[in-house]
Amino acid sequence: MIRTLIVDDDFRVAGVHAGFVAQVPGFAVAGTAHTAAEARARVRELAPDLVLLDVYLPDEPGLNLLPELRTDTIILSAATDTHSVRAAIRAGALNYLIKPFTTRQLAERLAGYARYRQQIADDRDLGQADIDRAFRVLHEQDRATAPKNQSSATARLVAEKLRQAARPLSAAEIASELGVARATAQRYLTALAEAGTVEMRLRYGATGRPEHEYGWNG
Repeated sequence: MIRTLIVDDDFRVAGVHAGFVAQVPGFAVAGTAHTAAEARARVRELAPDLVLLDVYLPDEPGLNLLPELRTDTIILSAATDTHSVRAAIRAGALNYLIKPFTTRQLAERLAGYARYRQQIADDRDLGQADIDRAFRVLHEQDRATAPKNQSSATARLVAEKLRQAARPLSAAEIASELGVARATAQRYLTALAEAGTVEMRLRYGATGRPEHEYGWNG
């Protein structure tokens, strides 16, 4: 089993990600951490095979940890600026997945990582073909950040609208605010809820007929 440590400042999001990892064959959740200091301690204590690391941590940037951990790391973060992405790659991150993402997108990255480990598991000298194959399988199933038939730009607009909202919003309210169809808003909100980025609950109106509303998890 590939023992995985999840590092995220939000307890709820870390729990959702742990649930995602537990569903992927061959992976087990070794533990979670919510600060850089806790991550350092948990890595020393648990010696995980893989760390899923957020960039935004309350005590210091998660990217500061990368050179220290000496553990395979995949970044899971809402940070999309060029500096963060380049710094993560430069420091040795094996992959970078932008929040919000779906269970399938994370599973694909983890499956690629598992195949990558298998390619270089033997204690032997590697040829160029072996190295090329290892890197190819690491990324061969990577997909765009947005789910199929969805725009990453629209996904960010929906996420930002919820982040800035003073209260939870329904799909109809998001659709009205952004000028998109309600069904379109619903697809993006469902993806955000699946990723654990937003919390979905029921709102009961005057007629007693409930509708789903979505609040930012942060």
